[in-house]
Amino acid sequence: MPELDRPAECARHLMPAMDTLELLGGKWKLLIVLGLLYGGKTRFKQLQKSIPGITGKVLSNDLKDLEQNGIITRTVYDTSPITVEYELTPYGRTLEKLILEIREWGMIHRQRILSE
Repeated sequence: MPELDRPAECARHLMPAMDTLELLGGKWKLLIVLGLLYGGKTRFKQLQKSIPGITGKVLSNDLKDLEQNGIITRTVYDTSPITVEYELTPYGRTLEKLILEIREWGMIHRQRILSE
């Protein structure tokens, strides 16, 4: 069996994970996506209230980043005052399985830690 180019092979496997972590990394982005998965179309303040501890500035920045990457859409309605709603795109919904698996693992881990 020929010797594999281990650094190249390793990079081939790590790069997609690194790309995902770069997009969804940080403290809040997964929670934002999870909130939109469960809440559907959501206004800014509703989303902020559903994620304890997130500031408006951080939420705004993370929403912009998720929108730029095609994960969410931002719809502005010409009402008085202006209404803005956020929703997962079909591409953003492809994260559902991943995020629900992370949530499930977190529930198991939390139970394990609390039972020690």
